[in-house]
Amino acid sequence: MLIEYAIASFFASAAFGIIYQAPRNTIIKCGLVGMIGWVIYISLVWGEVDSVPATLTASFVIAMVSQMLARINKTPMIIFSVPGIIPLVPGSLAYDAMRNFVQNDYSAAISIAAKAFMISGAIAFGLVFSEVLNQIIKKIRQTKAQMR
Repeated sequence: MLIEYAIASFFASAAFGIIYQAPRNTIIKCGLVGMIGWVIYISLVWGEVDSVPATLTASFVIAMVSQMLARINKTPMIIFSVPGIIPLVPGSLAYDAMRNFVQNDYSAAISIAAKAFMISGAIAFGLVFSEVLNQIIKKIRQTKAQMR
């Protein structure tokens, strides 16, 4: 079943790469980034890790892989990170929260909306943490290069 999820996330991410008009030579790489992120997420969730830290971990890895591919392909990181993040976006949770609000089930709606908000925050935090780590590594390399 993991292979089916991996294939589906690959095509979803690649399709969003096409929608966002990523260069043709990066579409498969966009799909691979999304697939890597989703496989990490689903493996952690199946391993009984809560979805928020699983999303944080997956988005961090997506951002790191995106940075690496951006350097290799000499393209902006966003070309890989946006399509790669798409499978992690909590769209169904947001839909369920709104549906519960409309049906006047406010306690369920707030609970689900809070979960969607935390997952969205985990995505953002994973991306930012990756960039901070990347900047720290660059500073260390610059300092070592200056000392030589």
